[in-house]
This record gives sequence, C-alpha cells and structure tokens, in this order.
Amino acid sequence: MATHPARREWNWSEFARLPDDGNRYEVIDGELFGTPRPETPHQEAGARLFVELRGFANEYDLGKVLYAPLAVLLGDGDYLKPDIVFVRSDHLHYKTKRGIEGPPDLVIEILSPTTARQDRGVKRERYAHFGIPEYWIVDTDRRRIETHRLADPTRLPMVVTDRLSWQPVEGGPVLELNVAELLADLD
Repeated sequence: MATHPARREWNWSEFARLPDDGNRYEVIDGELFGTPRPETPHQEAGARLFVELRGFANEYDLGKVLYAPLAVLLGDGDYLKPDIVFVRSDHLHYKTKRGIEGPPDLVIEILSPTTARQDRGVKRERYAHFGIPEYWIVDTDRRRIETHRLADPTRLPMVVTDRLSWQPVEGGPVLELNVAELLADLD
C-alpha cells in the first residue's frame, strides 16, 4: 500500500538519501510517496513498451527512451520516477547524471494497485503543471493505454485498446503500436 507522510519541504540531497530498499520513492508536490516493487505484469508490459519505443527512437535518431528507475527532477519538491520517459534530441540537455532535469516529451506510467490513484491524479496534474506535453497511462488489467495530451487541456484522454499511433516529432515518422499484442499474456 502506498504511504505518504506529512508534507514538508524536500531538496535533491534529501531525496537522493532515501533508502535503496526495493521500494520506489517519489516526492510529488512536496509529499513523499513510497510504493512497493512492481509486480511481474507491470515489469513485462514496461519492458515490451520500452523495446518498441527505444527501437523506433533509435532508428530515426529522435531522442532517448529511458526506463525506470530514473528520477525526473521537475523542481524543488517534485522528484518523480515514471516507468518510461522519452526525451527528444533537441531536449537531451535535460539528461544529467542525476536524471532528467526538465520536462520529458513523453512520460509513461504503468498502473499497479498501489499507484493507480496517484498516476491518474496528482502525477497527471504535476506533469501538466511542468509542461510535459504527453502522458500515457498503461492499464495492464484492462489491456489499454490512456493517452493524455497535457499541452492541450481541452482535449480529453483517449483510451486505446487496439492501435496507438505515436509521432514524437511533428512531421516526423509515426510508430504504430499494437496495444492488444503489447499487453497480451501478462499474467
């Protein structure tokens, strides 16, 4: 079960000293959240998606796709660890030894029972606040991906169960993901 103690000010050095005990710790809008290690379907879905996105990004030299655990430092009191991020080539200066220090171009969270509420709530809000243009929520139980275009707050999330088209650079190549295949046989 996710835990979240009282809210307080956090800086990077405090965050970096959190234990490496198998749990995932994040500070979201000044609040510490800890979640247990992901289950196998979560890991397998993430690995499949990472392989597809990374191969595509590398083939067309579009940028970097990075996999958890990776810190995304959005500001003091906002240190998140999404499952997958994509940073376009023109934003690679955000990539440092500490993590990604600026808004990635795509953030992906894979739902688990302990994170679903945060992923759909406070994380989505923080990602939008810091200017992340695109956010995907992968629901392995329902075999679907919810896409959020955070740059356009009037656009409703799109729920995809069959084919998802991803064009990370306007006018650039398009990756067609078969969501049904990607999320099949995860049990």
